[in-house]
Amino acid sequence: MRVIQFILETTKPYRKYIWGMFFAICIVSIDANVKPYLVKKLIDTVITSDTSNIWNLVIIYAIFQALVVLAWTFSDWCAATFNGYYRTNLANTFANKISTYSYSFFQNNLSGNIVAKINDAFSLTLNIIFTANYQFVHFTLTVLIALALLAQVHVFFAVGLFLWIVVFLIISFVGIRKATPLMKLYAESKSKIFGHLSDYLTNMLNAKLFSTSAFEMKQFNTTSQEYIRRTKDSGYLLMTFYSIQGAIMSIYTIGFLLFLIYLLKQKIITAGDFALVFMVNFKVFDKLFELSHQLRDFITNWGSVDQALTLLKDEPEIQDAPSAGELVVNKGKIVFDNVNFNYKGADSLFDNTSVTIEPGQKIGLVGYSGGGKTTFVNLILRLYDVTNGCVLIDGHDIKQVTQDSLRANIGMIPQDPSLFHRSLMENIRYGKIDASDEEVIKASKRAHAHEFIGKLSNGYESLVGERGVKLSGGQRQRIAIARVILKNAPILILDEATSQLDSVNENYIQKSLHALMAGKTTIVIAHRLSTLLHMDRILVFDTGKIVADGTHSELLAKSSLYKTLWDAQVGGFLPDRHEENL
Repeated sequence: MRVIQFILETTKPYRKYIWGMFFAICIVSIDANVKPYLVKKLIDTVITSDTSNIWNLVIIYAIFQALVVLAWTFSDWCAATFNGYYRTNLANTFANKISTYSYSFFQNNLSGNIVAKINDAFSLTLNIIFTANYQFVHFTLTVLIALALLAQVHVFFAVGLFLWIVVFLIISFVGIRKATPLMKLYAESKSKIFGHLSDYLTNMLNAKLFSTSAFEMKQFNTTSQEYIRRTKDSGYLLMTFYSIQGAIMSIYTIGFLLFLIYLLKQKIITAGDFALVFMVNFKVFDKLFELSHQLRDFITNWGSVDQALTLLKDEPEIQDAPSAGELVVNKGKIVFDNVNFNYKGADSLFDNTSVTIEPGQKIGLVGYSGGGKTTFVNLILRLYDVTNGCVLIDGHDIKQVTQDSLRANIGMIPQDPSLFHRSLMENIRYGKIDASDEEVIKASKRAHAHEFIGKLSNGYESLVGERGVKLSGGQRQRIAIARVILKNAPILILDEATSQLDSVNENYIQKSLHALMAGKTTIVIAHRLSTLLHMDRILVFDTGKIVADGTHSELLAKSSLYKTLWDAQVGGFLPDRHEENL
């Protein structure tokens, strides 16, 4: 039912093309049985030597032939037009829905798995619609007309064909019910293969560095075994299904041929009747055999699409409130008011945490890995929702404003920036979609990226590769910095923004960043404490608690943890927790 409902909803704007294809297939179905009837009339006319109507029959035959050609041409036009519009609509439906999902969804699902399911829906939903129209509708109309024609010759042929078709449909229904769960498992195992391949290809550098290609292929073969098992299970079931249908078809064929011969010998039917019954039955047989094999693909496609639709069944964990307004940041004051938070299945990370960041303040966050620094930032970005309490920006609860307007007011430079497989110009302009080329180049110069871009053969039009793999870590970071400089948001978050830069470029960019911080509320996560010496305040995190708050000199005097971290630094970096205890 989920697939049917989805198809009915997504085809609404394009129903006229479906009706056009339906009208065309009606003409084709009528033609499929009228031509055998015309052949019957021609045979009877020739045998009786009554040629007075023979040219009329030929003209009628020619008219139907022309109608069929026109019907198929019209059907192809409808199908081609529907194909483009509908597939685009499908892609938009999935993209729009998935874009609303929370950040945790993408952490818990392989991108390859998601893409494989979307591709199934994109490719196979249309196949289901075309199969329903060109196979099921065509077959149904063909059978109804065939029964009417056969009844005119002898009621036995109509009753026999009807009973045989009923048996066929019952077997088909049973087969579909048994095969559908197997097809769902088959579709899921197929998407796992794509997910594994995507994970492997994305981490190809790791596989080469650790010489684990053989191990990865072994893992892939293990995943493939499930796919093979599911394929065999569904294939064997369908084989049994086809064998039973074939046996029943053979019994019926022998029966109607024997009866045809008997009636012809008794001169109850004419030679034309013999030809009509023979052609109509075998026309129906051909359609049934075609339908039975199409049914295998139909069931497989149905299972794949049904599995793909699981991507649409969830509601986003984080949603805009019904009355959410646009956030306008005038000052940039950030307040954590008795915030409680924990990840699903994990212990509480923040417990009644309250802290105020005044407008324009420069705040550093330090502490051991896992202490809560990144979570603190993610809560401000509303990538996760607090369990209790609230986060306020300029007095506005961020749950009561739209997510887009919230993030539009925050510039974020991550530690490991990811770029689109697009040109450098497009990647930098992502900070301000309507920025001019001159604005992009100006931001690039401030981020000290213009120098290396100018050395590339295609300059700003150079493609950076998937996730920016054609660039070094430092180059990607400079592009990310240029993007945020271009965005110029009133709140700035830096997560080790210069960690992948050499000391010379870091010194230049630190000056640019200090200029960018002017007048902005800034939060800096740093493992190199020397970069925080000019912060207005430093918050020290330990297992989800802010255990100290003050300037560098104040913390050295009053915070044993901060002093320990400072004294333990080697080259300005924080040690891991276990190193402290060595």
